[in-house]
Amino acid sequence: MKAVVQRVTRASVTVGGEQISAIGRGLCVLLGISLEDTQKELEHMVRKILNLRVFEDESGKHWSKSVMDKQYEVLCVSQFTLQCVLKGNKPDFHLAMPTEQAESVYNSFLEQLRKTYRPELIKDGKFGAYMQVHIQNDGPVTIELESPAPGAATSDPKQLSKLEKQQQRKEKTRAKGPSESSKERNAPRKEDRSASSGAEGDVSSEREP
Repeated sequence: MKAVVQRVTRASVTVGGEQISAIGRGLCVLLGISLEDTQKELEHMVRKILNLRVFEDESGKHWSKSVMDKQYEVLCVSQFTLQCVLKGNKPDFHLAMPTEQAESVYNSFLEQLRKTYRPELIKDGKFGAYMQVHIQNDGPVTIELESPAPGAATSDPKQLSKLEKQQQRKEKTRAKGPSESSKERNAPRKEDRSASSGAEGDVSSEREP
């Protein structure tokens, strides 16, 4: 699931010359649903959108408040073209979920947003319609979001950071181990120091840039 989230001062949707939806300050969300998306990806995207800190706080500090913190509005528009891949210069949309299934997922997405936030502040366009989306981007600020791929081993940034630190410690241990054992082996045999030093020098030159 992909989303393009724009911070706006106002946004609206027009269908057939008639405005059907509009918001003031808040977020305009363009949502692209893929073939593989499930309830898990849906919930991840709802959580990210509502907690995305793209607004100022009361003191004017940037990137401090979410749309929920500020009690602003959200306008959602289904946009399958976000799932396109290019074949040469021609867009191909085979990764997008078929219309019938996608409409059900999209409605569940809106329902989850309203359930998590305030229902009256969640607006949307008209699924499957030919729309004109009018966006007054504030900044401009545009954030691209993508849910973790289904079956990904780890999607939590904190967990990824933890795993990276563990891997770094292992690498340091491996790098340290041979040099210490070399010192122990070479300590009593002074006559071999020059040969040992050469070997150690070769190893350290490989490790250090």
